[in-house]
Amino acid sequence: MNSEQKPSDSWLRRTYHWTLAWADHPQAQWALFFIALIEASVFPIPPDILLLALALGRPDLALRFASICTAGSTVGAAVGYAIGFFLFASVAEPLLQAYGMMTQFHEVESWFSDWGLWLVLIAGFSPIPFKVITIAAGAFGLPFIGFILTALLSRAARFFLEGALLRWGGDRLRAWVERYFEWATLGIAVLVILGFFGLWLFN
Repeated sequence: MNSEQKPSDSWLRRTYHWTLAWADHPQAQWALFFIALIEASVFPIPPDILLLALALGRPDLALRFASICTAGSTVGAAVGYAIGFFLFASVAEPLLQAYGMMTQFHEVESWFSDWGLWLVLIAGFSPIPFKVITIAAGAFGLPFIGFILTALLSRAARFFLEGALLRWGGDRLRAWVERYFEWATLGIAVLVILGFFGLWLFN
């Protein structure tokens, strides 16, 4: 644990400090790739927090970290699609039930009928659990090529936006994030959710 960390720190801030420690670790980039992969397919750990931590520690490498995160998430999207397509009953359904996401999964079916690949594009850039979308895309037989290209586009847009902001902000943005981290993450999530519902209302 970070020696400067206060006992009163929230779990979100503790997670931030823990992930920030990976910035100087020789295996940090592999960890980023792996977390991005499993988040898009089987495990509820968002890669953004590690991406942000690494980019805050090394703003000059922010776009490199964004590319690694994009690659891992795209591979994970393919894995999630394969799980939904080939292993829904044996793997996907028990997994979604364990995470309490079956209701979301059933809602996604109607969303896919209305939105198609647009849903993948929106979900890849929003707080919607991406693994639900990737598994559902396979389970509902969405065309794989269109799916994977859309997933690549949406995840790249999300991660490169974060990377570009941190590369531009550098130490100035780092100080601000460390002070207002919880509010910043909450604000970004709210804005993305509002944007999603705005698109839905005016479609």
